[in-house]
Amino acid sequence: MPKSEVFSLHTPLPLARARQIIQAALGRGRERAFMPLTVVVLDSGGHMIAMEREDGAGVVRQQVAAGKAWGALGIGVGSRTVGARNQGRDAFMAGVAAASDGQFIPVPGGVLVIENGEAIGAVGVSGDTSDADEECAIAGIEAAGYRAGVDTPD
Repeated sequence: MPKSEVFSLHTPLPLARARQIIQAALGRGRERAFMPLTVVVLDSGGHMIAMEREDGAGVVRQQVAAGKAWGALGIGVGSRTVGARNQGRDAFMAGVAAASDGQFIPVPGGVLVIENGEAIGAVGVSGDTSDADEECAIAGIEAAGYRAGVDTPD
């Protein structure tokens, strides 16, 4: 019987870099005295790579952070832009929420992780204001050597 080869899967956003993103995002939150944060890092398929929830963060913050990142991945732009572009499109937003089993949160704080012009994942942060959450996500992504996929609404 021939010996089987073992292959490793290509991981464009490895755990070590996801942890860097989280630590830098939480660090920004502490520098700015933000409320306790939760940070979620997803790969490009929407699978969670890593998550940390600071002491004192609300119990639903993980789901909210993941929903922000999921929304960015699902639509292909940051969650701030998703929300802004769809103001007044309640039926569309409800449809996307239903299609994503409620995992879609279209408010700032979900940012794409860009490498070589491609989204390789997303970061979601929840715990303070949406603007503060987004600031921390961007800081984490950039500290890990990636580009933050932040775009401006049309």
